[in-house]
Amino acid sequence: MRKTVGLAVALSFSALPFAAHAQAAGNPEPSVVAQGLPLPATPRNQRTAKAGTLDAAQRQMVERINTYMSSVQTLIGDFVQVGPDGRRSDGKFYLQKPGRVRFEYSLPNPLELVADGKSVAIRDRKLATQDLLLVSQTPLRFLLSEKIDLLREGNIVNVYQDDQFVTVVVDEKNTLGGTHRLQLMFNPKDTQLKQWTVTDPQGYDTTVALYNLDASKRPDPGLFRINYETFRN
Repeated sequence: MRKTVGLAVALSFSALPFAAHAQAAGNPEPSVVAQGLPLPATPRNQRTAKAGTLDAAQRQMVERINTYMSSVQTLIGDFVQVGPDGRRSDGKFYLQKPGRVRFEYSLPNPLELVADGKSVAIRDRKLATQDLLLVSQTPLRFLLSEKIDLLREGNIVNVYQDDQFVTVVVDEKNTLGGTHRLQLMFNPKDTQLKQWTVTDPQGYDTTVALYNLDASKRPDPGLFRINYETFRN
């Protein structure tokens, strides 16, 4: 079950709807992930802020991100993932708010994840099996809503900016399997999401980046259907 939970959390953050200003097709993958050098997550003992104690500049940065995240209703693109062991995976994702997303890993990886607004199914296409979780048990519970408010829905522990990123660090305590730390990294100029790192309760990091994003196309609704007859415990 731990493997399933970890996969659901990592994949969930491949679906973040932050691409109002889509990158042009054919753009190279983000350099940090392409080089296999994901940025480390904020240490768990660095709890420098909470939503109620953010200063004015930090709150303004989060409000910009909220507006940006809420502005996109559909999204299609590619993702790259670097796991705790350094292994690299990639694939295609499709998103339609509220609550629907699909991730397809490139072969030979047989996995895919589908959310239909209520449940999240993690499928093994080779074995023809799937595991089910509720959307409310994953970070998708608030990131796929039509209106996103990280100040209210997320337990923000830090917000900061450097030359490369505006970074929001969130502790997601309601996730199945324990508290996961999320480090969301945005372009400081246009607030476009560049990449993120998920740190699981054991301290292992998974980094994900998006590219070739297109917010103008509407995905086929059939992509988000779950066959509940194939559910297994």
